[in-house]
Amino acid sequence: MSRGRTPTPAADAAQSVPMSPMKGEASPSAPATPAVELPPDLTARVEALLISVDRALPAQRIAEAVGLLPKPAEGEDAANISGKEVARAAKTVADAIGVLNDQYQASSRAFRIEELSAGYRVMTLPAYAATVAEFHKARQHTKLSRAAVESLAIIAYKQPITRAELESIRGVSCGEVLKSLLERRLVTIRGRAEELGRPMLYGTTKQFLDTFGLSSIKDLPAPTDLKV
Repeated sequence: MSRGRTPTPAADAAQSVPMSPMKGEASPSAPATPAVELPPDLTARVEALLISVDRALPAQRIAEAVGLLPKPAEGEDAANISGKEVARAAKTVADAIGVLNDQYQASSRAFRIEELSAGYRVMTLPAYAATVAEFHKARQHTKLSRAAVESLAIIAYKQPITRAELESIRGVSCGEVLKSLLERRLVTIRGRAEELGRPMLYGTTKQFLDTFGLSSIKDLPAPTDLKV
């Protein structure tokens, strides 16, 4: 949730790490706190919602999540509500965000909530862009170790797979390697195995597909094609 110039992921797949979007222009002065009475705990609920996601959320989605608008029925894209109701709820969401940004500025926080084309998102201030960019640059240039590449390949072809199964194939402990792959969002926990102890099952992520230019796991080359 950083701001600065537009970042680009590393071209080398083994070096690619997810980075938050950044913006470069300085933020305008914080809006004045709206002279309206907001529903109890609305600002806290809006804040909790935006902190919990890694993408921008439209005002209508936020309004539905915090109870300002009815949620769509199952199988429907949108609830049957008027444009005026949507506009009124969106204005209330914007007012709550204005209050939050006032609070952030008053307490000298390093972030604020910005409105993007896709909705609202928590983002760090331009003053800290260099620090955040340097941190992500360092992460970006950290290549996957051979052990990580081997483990990732096994998980990709054998998923869902337990840690014990992975270690049985590699013949070594894989705890730190798994931790690294989870941190890079190349691997995720898919659930638990139906066996004694209910061990966790691991599988690859959308980030894995994006990193290696695959549309789906089906696009992985056949093991026979990898033989030299």
